[in-house]
Amino acid sequence: MYSSLALFILIIIPSACKRLHSSTCNVVPKDEYIEVGSDIEIVCQTSCVHSKVFWTLNGTRVDESLSNTINSSRTVLSLRNFTYPKAELVCHTADTERILGGTIIRSYSKPRNISCMLYYSNQDRPGLPDKFMCNWEHQKKGNINYTVLSKSSLARSWSEICKSHETTCISDYFKISDKIPLPVNFSVTVRAKTAAWNTSSDTYTFHPSKILQITRPKLKVTTTSDRILVTWTIASHKMTTNCQVKYRKAVNEATPVVLNKTLVNTETSEVAIENIDSCSNYTFAVRCALKEAPWSAWSQETVLTKLKRSDVRLRLWRKVAEAEKNGIRKVHAMWTEIPSSCQETFTYTIKQTPYKDLMTGVNHTDTLCGSSMCDVDVNQEAHRINLTAFHNESLSLVEDSVYVPAIDESLPQVTDIQTSTHEGSILVSWKAPLQPVRGYMIDYTHNGNQYYWKETKYTNATLFDLLDKKPYNITVTPLFDDKTGHGKTAHQICSRVGEPGNVSIDNIQARDTSAVVSWIVKSEEPCSGDIVNYTIFYGTQDGPQLNVTVGNTTQEFVLKDLNPETQYNVYVKATALTGATQSENKLFTSKRFDPRLILALSICGGILIILVLSLGLCCAVQWKKFTEKPVPNPCNSSLAWWRSSSDEKGICSYPPFLDPTESPCDSVYTEKALVSPLAPRCNDHPASDHTEEYVDPATVSDGHIQKQDPVELAGTQNSSSPEECTELLPSENVLSSPYRSQTSVETPAPRAIKQCKRAPVKQQEKMLPVTVYVTLDMFE
Repeated sequence: MYSSLALFILIIIPSACKRLHSSTCNVVPKDEYIEVGSDIEIVCQTSCVHSKVFWTLNGTRVDESLSNTINSSRTVLSLRNFTYPKAELVCHTADTERILGGTIIRSYSKPRNISCMLYYSNQDRPGLPDKFMCNWEHQKKGNINYTVLSKSSLARSWSEICKSHETTCISDYFKISDKIPLPVNFSVTVRAKTAAWNTSSDTYTFHPSKILQITRPKLKVTTTSDRILVTWTIASHKMTTNCQVKYRKAVNEATPVVLNKTLVNTETSEVAIENIDSCSNYTFAVRCALKEAPWSAWSQETVLTKLKRSDVRLRLWRKVAEAEKNGIRKVHAMWTEIPSSCQETFTYTIKQTPYKDLMTGVNHTDTLCGSSMCDVDVNQEAHRINLTAFHNESLSLVEDSVYVPAIDESLPQVTDIQTSTHEGSILVSWKAPLQPVRGYMIDYTHNGNQYYWKETKYTNATLFDLLDKKPYNITVTPLFDDKTGHGKTAHQICSRVGEPGNVSIDNIQARDTSAVVSWIVKSEEPCSGDIVNYTIFYGTQDGPQLNVTVGNTTQEFVLKDLNPETQYNVYVKATALTGATQSENKLFTSKRFDPRLILALSICGGILIILVLSLGLCCAVQWKKFTEKPVPNPCNSSLAWWRSSSDEKGICSYPPFLDPTESPCDSVYTEKALVSPLAPRCNDHPASDHTEEYVDPATVSDGHIQKQDPVELAGTQNSSSPEECTELLPSENVLSSPYRSQTSVETPAPRAIKQCKRAPVKQQEKMLPVTVYVTLDMFE
């Protein structure tokens, strides 16, 4: 039973596999590598379908002529001269475009363009070469192992020279000298190998003499005043050698000049070079090679050329100033100096010779000058300025001269000078004088100290290499055979008109719904453009940017319709025909109220406060005057008595001076009201009168009268004449007088006065009437 089952399985399974395989669709071969340029066939198995198929290569449909249907189960695609680095081939059904299968074909190439060289690692040591090197071209994809193989004409098999992962392989020649003998030819091939493919290059045959790179030559460069001599020496090879001499200026990257020379059976050669500039650095290089062999390395040297006499061009010119009061004119002589790169000593001398003395041979003293300019003085006559340049302070190198016309000399000059600017250059044109000229000299300056000049034969010229945005003064002078005319100066012109001056916001006066913006313009450049208009840009941080344009004469503007208590930014832009400048962006915040209203209210309030205070002060003064009536102050007056004719013999007693309006208690007493009994009398007719004491309230203390100090009494008296009697009563009987000046009055008749209850009255003897002087100016 079991044997029957096993037999059944052995019969059924192979037949089932056969039917399954016969219905499979696929593309073969898979992931194939082929050499570039070779042919390949790809098979599409179509057993699973019953329709035609088509192919696509990298997504593009392949021409049906390249596809061949063998039978209903196989279709073959033939690709000739395959050059794709990578191709993706897919087989599709024609009716439903169903993908039946696909494959990827990659290509590889073999190394090509092999070149080999024998060379010296030390270029300064001749002898046998010590290095062997080969280079080739090949694709750089993945990890490729290269092997260089060599076989000489004397050998029967290939020998390995070196291995590398790059397209260059270097080996020591001493290790392979037996494989590459120098006298005979040898062949080289390169084998490339990866994990997926392996290929070899074509065979290249070389001769050692044609791949030998000789050592670089020994170079020597000698400079003289008129030429440069280049000399070089090579190692002896007793073969024809080709050499190249290359030179160029060291300061630029200009195309070098290359000279070729062939050496036959010689080791040394030289080349003389004359077409060079004076006092310039030149780089010279020489290389050599055997016939058909690679070039040696360059031997290089840089030298400084010497000054050639033929290259010296002084180009002497002069600038004549206006004559001073004494008739002396200052002449500013200028010339093109010898380049400072010439490492030699040069001196210059100037000699001014009156034109009338040129024929007589009168010798004039030379003036030692600087390197490129010199000032000399001449009188009103015509002169010739002579410049001499000396080399090493002894050898006269070159001379030049220029004519200075007399003040009153009639010479022609140009007319109608026109100037204009274009892209930083100045165009100058003029009308020629009627007399024939040999040329014109144009001199120009931007600062009056440094001058530039150029000569032309035409009536126009273009001035280049000018300083940017600088004003220039230009003068045109006609030149004759041996003289120069008078110069004509054009109007000052700028090399280029720049942007307008710098704009800066000077002040911002913010209000509630407006703001006054003022600005200033500071022009730092003399050639700033004229401002056409100003544009004020302003706005809030989140709102739109507004702007308004005003004329060039306005430098203040009022921004209106602003929101109160809002921050704004503002800047001013000045526009000219040549450009524009703008100020810095400034911020300001509008006020809640108009500051002018607050100011007006403050002023009105201040005025009102002043009026109120003034009125209060006036009222206080009037009230004080009303409440405090003026009272006479006796302290501001004084009283004294004068000696009368009837009083020549002695001192007389004075009756009291009484004011009828006063009460007896307020009576004012004279200084002599109280007379001592011991005082002498003026006559023999005594008189008695009632006199009340004057009591100063200041002298009353506790109901008693205080006596005044005699010193205080004396101090209150006015000086009297020598004839006047000024004797006073003793101090103990006399009260202090409050009076200071006197007026003559007649004392009234003595009368009895009622005694004052506040003070006791002392009876006095009656006296005769006397004349006294009393002041009434008692108000302070």
